[in-house]
Amino acid sequence: MLNLKFIQDKPELVIEKLKRKNFDASEIVKNIINLYRQKNVLQGQADRVRSEMNKISKKVGLLFREGKAEEANIAKARTIELKENIKQYDIDFAEIEKSIYKLQVQLPNLPHESVPLGKGEDDNEVVKSVGEFPELGGKALPHWELAQKYNLIDFELGVKLTGAGFPVYRGKGARLQRALINFFLDQAREASYEEIQPPLMVNEASGFGTGQLPDKEGQMYHVGIDNLYLIPTAEVPVTNIYRDVILDAKNLPYKNTAYSACFRREAGSYGKDVRGLNRLHQFDKVEIVQIAHPEKSYEVLDEMVKHVESLVVKLELPYRILRLCSGDISFTSALTFDFEVYSAAQKKWLEVSSVSNFESFQANRLKLRFREEGVKRPQLAHTLNGSALALPRIVAALLENNQTKEGIKIPKVLVPYTGFEIID
Repeated sequence: MLNLKFIQDKPELVIEKLKRKNFDASEIVKNIINLYRQKNVLQGQADRVRSEMNKISKKVGLLFREGKAEEANIAKARTIELKENIKQYDIDFAEIEKSIYKLQVQLPNLPHESVPLGKGEDDNEVVKSVGEFPELGGKALPHWELAQKYNLIDFELGVKLTGAGFPVYRGKGARLQRALINFFLDQAREASYEEIQPPLMVNEASGFGTGQLPDKEGQMYHVGIDNLYLIPTAEVPVTNIYRDVILDAKNLPYKNTAYSACFRREAGSYGKDVRGLNRLHQFDKVEIVQIAHPEKSYEVLDEMVKHVESLVVKLELPYRILRLCSGDISFTSALTFDFEVYSAAQKKWLEVSSVSNFESFQANRLKLRFREEGVKRPQLAHTLNGSALALPRIVAALLENNQTKEGIKIPKVLVPYTGFEIID
């Protein structure tokens, strides 16, 4: 959530920067400023009324003592009238603040100056590309056929039990899932992230705090009877650990990692790109989250990008890193790097991670602050998160890229976790 003082002080800058996100903020910003003007006018009127009431209140006792009961009663009646006026001013203030807040939460985060200008994913900037594409020959199978051939994932059984987008992993497929989760968590712990096991449902306050609510695109599963939401990522409950908290600056950054199932309705996703594991309603992911000092958050972002890159390197997958353009970056993000791995059988890039700096945008919603020695008022922290990693497309690429005549080879780094070197 953008800072209100910043919006008031630099309205043109806010409008111009949000144009880069293809968001027209002019009307919202204008309305916010107009409402603040109204509030300032009311504030002046309320201050004058309070001043008059204080003066009259001091006279009432004096008039009674002087025996001027009639004048005293008239003055007393006036103070009662003024108190009612002040009550109305308070009601008007609350309504204006509520209106301002509703407008404020509609504004996306401002993009960082390094975000390239663009309208959509075709305009994202490739900042790094590593690895050679495997040569599989003409008989290479896509992962959904390999999953069936080796009895790793049952998509039809998932449809029977729940519906499309809820696969059932079995045998070595289930063991590969568990191996990846444990490998990712171990790597995060070695990088000094504290492991969290979060709940899979959150309340409205948590969804709002990290920017998933209001859910304008209808992507979250809602448990209506209890008014809870199935999490789209562990980022939501983990970041909300710090909601309404004042941290000590000397303990920054706070680093957490969490494995969770993730739930996304993926409304409007149809066509060939949703085959197999490419797009699911339920999937597994290991997340990393950091709460950082504003002056160091971009150093932290670089560190997190390097951590995710190390995972892809160890899995021996061809990959590339993209800097998302202004038209593809999320509502809450200031700067995002996406990781994609190459799927040799599908002959396409698959997104497996997003690493983002939200600066103070989430922290302002969360009231997440830190106190620094020598600084009177607590300051807003910066929040960052990244997928490290999302499993479905990693599994798809591992199955497709490592298929041989003998079977599917497991990357060396995973063998201690799987307990087998090949799927045959």
